Amino acid sequence: MNLPYQLFIALRYLKSKKKHKGISFNAAISIGGVALGVMALLVVLSVMSGFQLDLQRKILGVNAHIVVLDYKGGIDNYGEVIDKIRSEREVVSAAPFVLGQVMVSFGNKGQGVYLRGIDPSGETKTTDIAKYMKEGTLEALNTKDGLPGIIIGRELANRLGVFLNDKISILSPTGEIGPLGMLPRVKSFRVVGIFEVGMFEYDSNLVMTGLKPAEEFFGLNDSVTGIEVRVSDIYKAGSVREHIQSLLGYPYRVRDWMQMNKNLFSALKLEKFAMFIILILIIFVASFNIVSTLIMNVIEKQREIAILKTMGSTNKGIMAIFMFQGFIIGLFGTVIGLTGGYVLSYILNTYQIIKLPPDIYYLSHLPVKMNLSDFVSVSLSAIIISFLSTIYPAWQAAKLNPVEPLRYE
Repeated sequence: MNLPYQLFIALRYLKSKKKHKGISFNAAISIGGVALGVMALLVVLSVMSGFQLDLQRKILGVNAHIVVLDYKGGIDNYGEVIDKIRSEREVVSAAPFVLGQVMVSFGNKGQGVYLRGIDPSGETKTTDIAKYMKEGTLEALNTKDGLPGIIIGRELANRLGVFLNDKISILSPTGEIGPLGMLPRVKSFRVVGIFEVGMFEYDSNLVMTGLKPAEEFFGLNDSVTGIEVRVSDIYKAGSVREHIQSLLGYPYRVRDWMQMNKNLFSALKLEKFAMFIILILIIFVASFNIVSTLIMNVIEKQREIAILKTMGSTNKGIMAIFMFQGFIIGLFGTVIGLTGGYVLSYILNTYQIIKLPPDIYYLSHLPVKMNLSDFVSVSLSAIIISFLSTIYPAWQAAKLNPVEPLRYE
């Protein structure tokens, strides 16, 4: 296989002067700079993707993929609505729920929380809350001996000093009209389960009870707040939401998990993009090494450039030599950085080297998620930046006057 003479000469110029073995020190430094920048960028993006995925799992562990609400208030004929929703091809399951703000108290301690009424058998098919149960089970909500059961988050239990089988009181700010005016509605529940999702918002502000006790407590008379829907592919939730909305029409309002958490995921996406821009500056710094290496090469190889020109090499041919040289440096650095980034991310994910205090971050180790799109975008960016950095030195070499270097030969 015959290489173009420009590529052959570029490879020769990368070698050290000592018997032409190995790579020159300047070229090695340039390759190392590109490799370090690519590796750092890939590891940081993988860690941020890991945090985003972990957050997504926790949110969808408690919430359904799609929620159907009614503009007018509660949904009375929720059985018929659920049957219509289940007719959609991408829908896996659907279940009713009741939701309202209440005050929970135990002893002399209290806190405002959200009370969610659920059907335990339907909840296990629409959310993953059962996976986060630390004590008790969802099925314990169906027990009918004595007080209705309730499940609370670990943070709330710690804050109130509540343990399994303790009795707590739930108070609703909107109660019944009595002789002395509006009286708050108060009901006692028995703690039958404690869950821990790993998100402070849920572990401290959410309690769950059975569907019927919640309907009775809020005075809904066999109606529900909304319907939870689980779909086969979470990333198709948007299109499924549109189909369900067109199927049900007014007065129903359908929202998917991306809409309900739009601000949070938009902030994470913006933060990841900002980190990409910041860390790609490392590759820009490495590209200055490529520029300086090539400029030094041009100065050092003036005599050889002049000889090539006298032998008939064109300006484009001379430019190609040094552009090949810079491109090879960028390509080698990118490949090494890709390999290093993948290996380091794999080690962090598999062996969990970096530990985190779970009581602060709700994570025992640094989460890592490697995305093909991140690897492709970083690789292309590094190669393009490296290639662009060759233009000026190559142009300087091409415009060299062959007479000057050869004048005193």
